[in-house]
Amino acid sequence: MDRIPEPVRGNESGRLKFRYLVGLKKIFEAVAVSQNVEAKEANGKDATVGENDKAKEASIDDTNFQENDEVKKASIEHIDVAQLPMDPGLRTPILDYNVNLRDQIRRAYLQREYSISKNAAFYLYYYLFGPNNGEQGGGDTFVKEGFHNFKKNDRLGVHVGDVHSAHNQARRNCEALMNQEQHIETVLFKQSKRAWSTYRILLNASIDCIRLLLCQGLAFRGHDECEESNNQGNFLEQLKFLADHNEKIKAVTLKNAPKNHKLTSPKIQKDIVSAGAIEMIDVIIKDIDDTFFSILVDESQDISVKEQMSVVLCYVDKTRHVVERFIGIEHVSSTTALSLKAAIDKLFSRYGLSISRLRGQGYDGASNMQGEFKGLKTLILKENPSAFYVHCFVHQLQLALVALAKKHKKIQKLFNLVSSMVNIVGASSKCCDILREKQEAIISEALINGEISSGRGLNQQSFEFVFNLHLMRTILGISNELSMALQRKDQDIVNAMSLVTVCKQRLQEMRDNEWDSFLDEVVSFCRSRRNTEEMTNFHHFRVDLFYSVIDIQIQELNDRFSEVSTELLLCLACLCPDDSFSAFDKDKLIRLSKYYPKDFSKIQLMTLDDQLRNYIVDMRSNKEFRELKGLSELALKLVETKRNKMYPLVYMLVTLGLTLPVATASVERVFSAMNIVKNRLRNQIGDQWMNDSLFVYVEKDVFNEIDNKTIRRRFQSMRSRKEQL
Repeated sequence: MDRIPEPVRGNESGRLKFRYLVGLKKIFEAVAVSQNVEAKEANGKDATVGENDKAKEASIDDTNFQENDEVKKASIEHIDVAQLPMDPGLRTPILDYNVNLRDQIRRAYLQREYSISKNAAFYLYYYLFGPNNGEQGGGDTFVKEGFHNFKKNDRLGVHVGDVHSAHNQARRNCEALMNQEQHIETVLFKQSKRAWSTYRILLNASIDCIRLLLCQGLAFRGHDECEESNNQGNFLEQLKFLADHNEKIKAVTLKNAPKNHKLTSPKIQKDIVSAGAIEMIDVIIKDIDDTFFSILVDESQDISVKEQMSVVLCYVDKTRHVVERFIGIEHVSSTTALSLKAAIDKLFSRYGLSISRLRGQGYDGASNMQGEFKGLKTLILKENPSAFYVHCFVHQLQLALVALAKKHKKIQKLFNLVSSMVNIVGASSKCCDILREKQEAIISEALINGEISSGRGLNQQSFEFVFNLHLMRTILGISNELSMALQRKDQDIVNAMSLVTVCKQRLQEMRDNEWDSFLDEVVSFCRSRRNTEEMTNFHHFRVDLFYSVIDIQIQELNDRFSEVSTELLLCLACLCPDDSFSAFDKDKLIRLSKYYPKDFSKIQLMTLDDQLRNYIVDMRSNKEFRELKGLSELALKLVETKRNKMYPLVYMLVTLGLTLPVATASVERVFSAMNIVKNRLRNQIGDQWMNDSLFVYVEKDVFNEIDNKTIRRRFQSMRSRKEQL
């Protein structure tokens, strides 16, 4: 039996039962301690302790509190749970919070212990409910300082102790805290079966409405939500529609629901969305488990001109497919590498991700990202040398195309003309009509002067414009195939390298063999024959335009895709199963494994040599592996035939290759979605509210797998509710 605790002490320990704290909550609310403290701060001087202070002191054994301690505790009476520090080494002691807020703080931390900043381990149970024994038993080692001596892990077991130890008592208190059925409110309020059923229907209806709004990226609130309003906002209107088509829901919602428990307030809406987001991140983190992953990062401004950093993880899931998952968007005060690194550390700490499992980084070419000395890439490589950086392939392709448009004067003139036409014509319908009238007048005048039939003047200029237009359309068409393939979420780095090579080969083939067919296509489009006078410009169109433009494009692709020639990717390409493993090279694969010293020990390197010899003989002699294309198909076939257990080290190399990022297209898609969720009419949406809404909108497939029962359970555990399930 638990001993009934004495009145709350000023140095109250975590062993006081939470149920007792909740039972005394109303008593503490009646005590106007905070009013006296605020009055002292406002007047700038000490005030005489009032009757309320004396009443509080009567219930506190330790009467030696200093005034600065009271002010310190009074200053933490209001807290934003979303802003609580995730790093255990940076959080405020639990006893410094107002007693009425401690249950909310405890719940928040139980939803989420390794400190990145202090390189130390912490015990969450001990932080929330540990006793205040001074230096006895290690003191605050597991709360403030952290445990550093990882070479002597047995010390952790000594701290946990037997069943009656302080650690296990703290653990039981945490379990009691999360079990709402043991709370005093639940015991005092005996819920009838009908009330339970009503509450369940009411909560399910709200969740169903929120599901639809989240998946469509729609706003929840209305400008006028009073009962007389013709448009109460999307949430209430959807709930009314649902009630009109379901008698059970209609009987318990809106006007038929208790006035103080309709489950339609903005706070309830945000809690339900937050519950869904928490369950989603749990599903993703469990799917990642202990496998390797890469990180894709980019930053952009939202509609309210706030810098937002989007983070996407790339990993190989349990079905052996390459998966990219958006896990959150963080507001950053600046876009410096240090600021972005701090935000990533905070995100990793919140979700329990370890940077030691990071095996790849994917960013654009900005200096704050890929800087050799102070870039984000360099900061992460200092902590984990195996987290190799790959410049986004799609971004490099874009830079190559832009460089072509800038370096060739005729192509630059073409894009300037097209851009001007689009801007002018698209500005208004009046501009479009004027352009048509002017063009008709020019053509009429040219016909009268005989310029069109003579092949001189306007005709010559029009032919060059059409020629350049067709040339760029063909080049962009070839590049578009590469761009679309690179933006696939399941694309692997080896296949991406081969696609770049195919694009360059296609351009070279066009230069060498397709001049005649291309010229015929342009002439056919112009519906005219080239006369003898036009043939004098044959060299100009073939050499100065056709050859020159293609040569510049091929050269830019060679310069921009420098990663393709790096040692790491050249070694990785030896795993490609195309053409019966024609690219296989045992020595290069051994060199590849040396890039990951934490994953391959010296003994494993010797074992890998033997496995590779057997592996290649097995692969080339087995018909099932002859028609494979890319690392993704190879990984699936290895698992299907259980070859991953026969050659575990080879399979690890395949997994590492699949983990390397190819493009940041998924991050760019997040920013496109952000402009839908946070638009001009919703420009005041908060960071946490936007993150939860955007998370659900982007990862709809994960959200749809989570049923209402799971969301209800999480919703109930977030805070004390009037009703129980």
